[in-house]
Amino acid sequence: MKNDVHDLMLVLESRLRLVVIESWDERRVLETLSGLAVSRGLTLHLWSVTEGLRHLTFGGESLDAGESCQPEVALKRVKYDPLGSVYVFCDLHPFLDEPRVVRLLKEIAMAQGPSASTLVLVSHAFKLPAEVQRYAARFCLALPSEEELLSIVREEATHWSERNRGARVRTDNRTLQQVVKNLRGLSHAEARTLAQSLICDDGAITQDDLPALNRKKFELLDMEGVLGYEHETARFADVGGLPNFKRWLGERQAAFLAPQSDDMPRGVMLVGVQGGGKSMAAKAVAGLWGLPLLRLDFACLYNKFFGETERNLREALKLAESMAPCVLWMDELEKGLATGEMDGGVSQRVLGTLLTWMAERDAPVFMVATANAVDRLPPELLRKGRFDELFFVDLPDEAVRAEIFRVHLQRRDLEIGNFDLSALARACDGFSGAEIEQVVVAAVYAGQAQSREADQNMLLECIRGTSPLSVLMAEQLEKLRGWASERTVLA
Repeated sequence: MKNDVHDLMLVLESRLRLVVIESWDERRVLETLSGLAVSRGLTLHLWSVTEGLRHLTFGGESLDAGESCQPEVALKRVKYDPLGSVYVFCDLHPFLDEPRVVRLLKEIAMAQGPSASTLVLVSHAFKLPAEVQRYAARFCLALPSEEELLSIVREEATHWSERNRGARVRTDNRTLQQVVKNLRGLSHAEARTLAQSLICDDGAITQDDLPALNRKKFELLDMEGVLGYEHETARFADVGGLPNFKRWLGERQAAFLAPQSDDMPRGVMLVGVQGGGKSMAAKAVAGLWGLPLLRLDFACLYNKFFGETERNLREALKLAESMAPCVLWMDELEKGLATGEMDGGVSQRVLGTLLTWMAERDAPVFMVATANAVDRLPPELLRKGRFDELFFVDLPDEAVRAEIFRVHLQRRDLEIGNFDLSALARACDGFSGAEIEQVVVAAVYAGQAQSREADQNMLLECIRGTSPLSVLMAEQLEKLRGWASERTVLA
């Protein structure tokens, strides 16, 4: 709060007469301005379309009988005020298409001399007209630090205890630190609201609360569209095989979650055959590290208007940083960055935007990219240093196929002891994880049609009736394996 007051004071003393503050936390903005007015002996007035102009530093009394509810009337009061006061206008943005309002803003902004008033425009978002924007200074309130966020959570825990006869909020230090990290990027008021929602139901903050916390944060930041929030991140135990990938992630978890780590892991690329488990592994990273998972949808990214696609990507990446620490999953990356000259250079500009962000980002956003047709990816993306590691996800071996059968049979409440997993694994040589899951699904349907549970014979029959992708696309698979053998690490 003190830094906000100091920084805002410097802006007001810069002799710029028009200041724009974009914030969802209007109350905190007004508290900051009030503190500044008291400390500097300034006269502060507040305007809204419902109340008109009123004193903010003298009890809040109205300056007139309501005539100033009209923006034009209120702005004229600002323009002709001889006392050099500070005026705060809340939510003026709906009136910025009125020529007289725009002209008054410009005249206020161009005013000179010590008696000229300062106008502060406050709203959740503000796009000034072109003729005014160069006269304005923009100011952003500082977001709460981790120490302030921890203090907010503790304050809400104390309030809950007071309302519940001294009962203590149950939590542990690891969960509390994760909550604080996941509240980063929110305003003080938003963080307080989410902290209240965590505690109010049962007086406890547990690991089970983290997914709901991340979902509510995503909704507050209004990211729907290009970015999607994955509500169900896979448990890492649900991913069969991939021992090298699991070990690599386990070794780097502490470094990624450590504050101000100089060697923070930045991301990986997973390449391999379709259905091999790349998407499940990407989801599982977030599940293992206890982080929100965002999915970047390239199909929603592209726009027919020049420059809009790149802007959409920049906005998506900026929003991902607001959710940090998090995992950003870019699925089937080749579909958005495939090389070619038939799109007017859009792919190249998107690639440039992405590469710049990958090189310059400081926020803890761990990028997981997946690709099937790696030969369609631009070479600039694959050179050393873009990703921490490139992993190749091959078809599962016999032991992993047995484990995949176990996972999917258990998920459907089938008794594992009734099945010979080794025999099933041998029978489906060349099957991907997705194909094994569909075998189990088909057997369950067959059992339901016969009013009994799926059994070993049903599974074997479904296996015999399936032509796996490794047979249908044998040549392409061998080509991909040849490429990966010298360039990637086997996952």
